[in-house]
Order: sequence, then C-alpha cells, then structure tokens
Amino acid sequence: MSIGIYLAVVQFLFALCWTVYVAYLPTLAAQVGIPKTAVIWILMLDQLIFVLSDYAFGVASDRAAKVVGRIGRWVAGVTLLSCAAFLALPFVAPSGSATVFLVLVVLWSVTSSALRAPPLTLIGRHAAKPQLPWLVALSVLGLGVANAIAPYLTLHLRAMDPRVPFVLASVALALVTWGLVAAERALVRDGATKAPDAAPSGLPAIPGFLVAAVLAAVAFQVHGFLNSAPLYLRFAPPDQLAWLIPVFWIGFNLAMLPAGALTKRVGGWRVMLAGAAVAGLCTWAAQRAPSLQALIVAQGVAGAAWGCVLMGAFATALALGHTGREGRLGGALSSVLAFAALSRMAVLAAEWHKAPELQLALAWAPVAGWAAAAGVLWWATRRRPA
Repeated sequence: MSIGIYLAVVQFLFALCWTVYVAYLPTLAAQVGIPKTAVIWILMLDQLIFVLSDYAFGVASDRAAKVVGRIGRWVAGVTLLSCAAFLALPFVAPSGSATVFLVLVVLWSVTSSALRAPPLTLIGRHAAKPQLPWLVALSVLGLGVANAIAPYLTLHLRAMDPRVPFVLASVALALVTWGLVAAERALVRDGATKAPDAAPSGLPAIPGFLVAAVLAAVAFQVHGFLNSAPLYLRFAPPDQLAWLIPVFWIGFNLAMLPAGALTKRVGGWRVMLAGAAVAGLCTWAAQRAPSLQALIVAQGVAGAAWGCVLMGAFATALALGHTGREGRLGGALSSVLAFAALSRMAVLAAEWHKAPELQLALAWAPVAGWAAAAGVLWWATRRRPA
C-alpha cells in the first residue's frame, strides 16, 4: 500500500506541473512575443509529442526492466532533466527569446513522458498479481485528485508570480521521483510471487482494445472539456464553474478504489466495458437534466464511470503486455489518451465547437463514443485468438 501511495503522489505532482504550465503558458508566451492565438498550437505540439514519446518511453522501459533497479534510476535521471527544463520556463521567458523558450517546452514535453508508461512497467513487471489492481488504482487516483483541484488552482494561480509555482512544483516532483529506485527494489522484494507466463484468458484483442480506448478517451475529452461548462451554464452563473466542474473528478476519485477491487475480482476489461456503458448513459442524462441538482448527480456518476474505464484500461494494458511488453502496451494506452486530447484541441483551434451546425453532434458525441467503446471492447474479446 505504501508503494501505491508513493506512486499516487508522483502522479499527483506530475499532473500538477501540467496544470501550472497550462495556467501560465499564455503569459509566458506573450513575454517572448508569441501571440495568444498561437498558444493552442503549442499545446497541440505538446500532445503530439506525448503521442510519440509515451510509446517510445514505454518500449524503452521494457528493455530497462530486464535489470532490477534500472527503471528507477533511468526515470529519475530523465525526470531531473524534465524538471530543469520546466523550472527554466518562467526565468527564460522575460529574456524575450522565443526560440529558447520553445526548445525548453519541447524538451520538457519529451522528457515528461518518463513518468507515464515507465511506472506502469514497474508495476506490471514486478508487483505481485494480487497487488496490481490496487497499485494501478492508487496511481490513477493521484491524477484524479490533481484534476479535481485544477479549476480552483488555476483560478488562484494567475495572480501569483509564475516563478513561485514553477519552482515549487518542479522541485517537489524532482525530490519525490528519486524514491523510484527504492520503490522498484521494494516491489521486487515484496512481489516475489511471479505472475503466470501467459496472459489471463478472455482478454480482448489488442487492436480492438486500443480502438475502444480511443473512442472512450475522445468521448471523455468532448464531454469533460467541451460540453460540461455549457451544460452547467444552463443552470448556474459562470463564477460557479470552478466549483461545479470538479464534480466529475470527485466522482472519479471516489470510484477509484472500488474500481480497483472490482478489477481484482472480475478483470480490467469487464470494468472498462461496464464503465463505458454507464458513462454513456450518464452523459445522455446530463444532456436531458431538468435541474442543476440532476446535472450534478449525472456528472458525478459519469466521473465515477470514467474512473472505472481508465482503471480497467490500464489494468487490461498490463495484462495484455504480460510478460515483457507492459511498457509497450502501457505506452500505447498513454499515447491514445494524448491523441484524444490532441483531437479535442484541434476542435478548439478550428473553432468547430462554436459552429451552430455542429452543436448537436458535439452534444451527443460522448454518448455515441462511450457506447461504441463498450461495443468494440465486447467484440474484441470474441476476436482474440485462443
């Protein structure tokens, strides 16, 4: 459990760095002469880098895992470089050099992938099988808590000197990440029971699993970042959004540990499928909510369902990758999530979300996406070779 809490703290601080980065990027970019309209393209570049580097780091972590202790040292070293690039951003921006600023952004984006797939490799390769769902659940919980406080944090960060949160976030992450070496050795020591050579039966085919993950992730991006605020604005004033948007993430966090227990009992892909089906129903209910209270309930349950989807997806990726390809499959799943975020940002950049003729399609896209994800995942379990 202590290893899981440690991984949750690492993921929390990592996600917190992204929140700080997004909050201050427009201001820092303006200092180097980059117009506000170009900020979305920088964020899209970040996500494109994540798509490529998450998978690459996942593959590399599989190779590093062959030697005990190597993943921890490797991730800690790359993360130090990542934190240094992140820390430098608010100090370089006042100099006015757009080239140096963008080089640091790219360096940070590439190296930050060391904290996505490699920790999953660590869990999948060395954790005892009964521990695995709990460790994944706690790790994902760290991301959920960071996302829950992000709207409130963003609201208050903008009045602060950017150097302060950049220094605090990067130093905290760098210090905590050094514990990965000890965490890796503890997992090896405590997880002496080796998992079976073959993956458990009944898993979905890998292509179908990844297609289902894409559909579910795109549905989440559209619902969470394009549709939720307009839904709340039907019943509440804009100044209440910072308190209402986190309802989704509160549901997500409350469901994470139960989702871990359920995954241990019935398997990750079943939890993922059920979560996608429930998420689709909840987003349908959110679109038809007659009051703020009904909308809050629908959003909270939708968040819990998305937590089940994500928990089940990571557990399934590790099961499909066992043994020796945990990083490859975990990296592929992380790349899928980044691709979904990139797609949502492309919609924002093209301003399709403002087009009147597309409003109906955007409103119901999450319902269709999550329903399709559940259907594809069910089909994929029937297509996997024996």
